[in-house]
Amino acid sequence: MLPLKPVARGKPSGETRWQSSPWPLRREKVFLIEGDSALGYRLPLSSLPEVLPEDDEPSIPQDPFDRRDALGKRKAAKSAAAAKHAKPKALPPGAPREVVKRALSVQARKGHLHVFLPPLDLLEDFISLVFAIESTAQALGVRVRLEGYAPPDDPRLGRFAVTPDPGVIEVNIHPAENWEELKHHVETLYEEARQTRLATEKFMLDGRHTGTGGGNHVTLGGPTPADSPLLRRPDLLRSLITYWQNHPSLSYLFSGMFIGPTSQSPRVDEARSDTVYELEIAFEQLSRQFKIGEANEKPWLVDRILRNFLVDLTGNTHRAEFSIDKLYAPGTATGRLGLLEFRAFEMPPHARMSLLQILLLRSLVARFWADPYREKLVHWGTRLHDEFMLPHFVAQDMRDVVDDLNAAGYAFHFDWFAPFLGFRFPRYGTVSYEGIELELRQAIEPWHVLGEQVAQTGTSRYVDSSVERLQVKVTRLNEQRHIVTCNGRAVPMTSTGRAGEFVAGVRYRAWAPPSALHPTIGVHAPLVFDIVDTWNERSLGGCTYHVAHPGGRNYAVCPVNALEAEARRVARFQTMGHTPGPMVVHKEARNPRFPVTLDLRKAPETSY
Repeated sequence: MLPLKPVARGKPSGETRWQSSPWPLRREKVFLIEGDSALGYRLPLSSLPEVLPEDDEPSIPQDPFDRRDALGKRKAAKSAAAAKHAKPKALPPGAPREVVKRALSVQARKGHLHVFLPPLDLLEDFISLVFAIESTAQALGVRVRLEGYAPPDDPRLGRFAVTPDPGVIEVNIHPAENWEELKHHVETLYEEARQTRLATEKFMLDGRHTGTGGGNHVTLGGPTPADSPLLRRPDLLRSLITYWQNHPSLSYLFSGMFIGPTSQSPRVDEARSDTVYELEIAFEQLSRQFKIGEANEKPWLVDRILRNFLVDLTGNTHRAEFSIDKLYAPGTATGRLGLLEFRAFEMPPHARMSLLQILLLRSLVARFWADPYREKLVHWGTRLHDEFMLPHFVAQDMRDVVDDLNAAGYAFHFDWFAPFLGFRFPRYGTVSYEGIELELRQAIEPWHVLGEQVAQTGTSRYVDSSVERLQVKVTRLNEQRHIVTCNGRAVPMTSTGRAGEFVAGVRYRAWAPPSALHPTIGVHAPLVFDIVDTWNERSLGGCTYHVAHPGGRNYAVCPVNALEAEARRVARFQTMGHTPGPMVVHKEARNPRFPVTLDLRKAPETSY
C-alpha cells in the first residue's frame, strides 16, 4: 500500500509527478474496516490527521504569570507583529505538510494480483498511473487486475459501464459519432446480452408480453459541452419539448408500463394543470434571451429558465421525460456537460426497434435544426389520459408524425412502427356477429402512487396497479340500432371518422390488492361484452375477457417462452358468454371529463 497523490502541474501537457507521505497511525499498523470489498475501499482514512504530527502547530495556553493589561488598552507586542509577518516554516525537501489520504493498493486475492487505483482528478494523471502499472507488470512478467475508482469524467475518454440495478442490469454505452458506429454499438449490445442469456423482455404470470422495466434512455449532446447543439441553439430544446407535447404518441408508444404524473418519466403537462401556461411564458423568455444565429454567451440561462418545468410532482429534475440535469447546471462540473436525456424510452425486445427509436430522434433533431418548430403548446387536459391511452389514437397521432417527417424530406414508413404497436397494445381477441366485428386490445393505464404507510423499515408508498384498461373497437356498426355493452353497461363508442367504425376504452378493477386507491371497490372481472340489437332488445353475441385463467388455475411461475405466454393469453379470451334472453340497455350520459372511456368503478351519469 502506497499513499499517492499527483503534484499540481503547471501546464496540462506537463509531466505527471507524484508525492507521498507517511501515515501517522496510533497503532503503527493499518487495520482494515470489516467487509469483503477491495482493500482500497476499506482503508481507515477517517482516522488519519490532516497534517503530519511534526508539522502540526500546537496550541499553547497562556502562562498564568503573564502580564495582563486592561482590555482595549494593551499595545501590540513585538512578538505578535513578528508572528503576523513571519515566514512559513522551512520544510525538508520532499516532505509535505499534508497527509496523503489516497493510496495505491496491491492485494493478492483468489489467485490473482489486484491493483486498486485511487481517485484522481485529471485524466492525464490516471493514464500516467495505469501506464506505470502496465510497465511494471510487463517487466516483472506478472498479470494484474485493475480495480478501484474509475477514471475522471473527460470528453476525450469513451466510457462503457455495466451496473447492477434492482431487477435489471444497466449498461451505459459510450457515445457514437455517426450512425454506423451507433448501429454497431446497439447490435453488439443485444447480441452479447443474448449470448449471456439476458433479454430486454419478459412474460408476466397472465401471459402478457412486456419489457423488463429497464430504460432505453437516449442522451443527446456534443463531443464537448461547448459543441452541444442544445447550448449552441437553445431553440432546438424548445422545439423538441413542444413537439413531444403536441404528439402524445411519442410519450406513450415507446414507454414502459408505469406512466403518468408519478412515473419515472412524466410528461411536462402531467405534473400540474397550470404547467402548460407557465411553460408558454418560459418559452417567450427563451426566445428573447437567445436569438437564432447569435452565439450563446449565457448557457446557464437555458438551465435556469427550464429547470423548474422539466420535473416530476416532487420537483425531482432527474425523473422527467426531458432531463436537463447534465445540460448546464452551474452547481457542479458534472452538471455542465451539455447533455439532454430522453427518459421515456423503454428497452424494446429487438435491436432494430431500438435503432428505430434513435433514428426517429435523430431525424427530428435534424429537422428542427434546419426549421425550428414554432407551434403552440396544446392544453390537452383530461383528453391526454382519455384518448391517448387507447391504441387507436396513439396510432393515429403516430401516423401524423410520420407524415410530418415525410413532408420535411425524411423518408419514414408507418409500417416501421407496427412492431411497437403490437408489442405495446397486444390484441386479446376478435369476434364477429351478423357482420359486426368486435375487437379487444390492451390499452394503457396510469398507475397511482399512494400515500405513505408505516412499514417494518420505516415508511413506504404503494403503487396501485390494480386498475387496467382495454380498448373496444367495432366495425360495420349501425349506431342507430346497435349498442356495445360491458357487464350490462353501455360503452361510449366514439366514431373514428370511418363509416361504421367506433372505438372506446373500458377501465376496470382487475384484482384487489391490500392497499389501493379505492379499497372498497370490488373486482369487475370477468368482463362480458355484448353487441345489443336495441330494436329487438336482444344480444346478437359477445365475448368474455378474463384477467386470470377462466378455470381458476393459479400459475406459480412465469411463462418460459413466447408460445406458453400466448397460450395463457388465448385462454383468457372466450368467444362466448353473451347475455341470453331479453336485454334492455339503460342509456348513460358520457362522462364529461372522460367521454371516450367507460369507468366501471364510477356510477352511471344521471343526466343524458
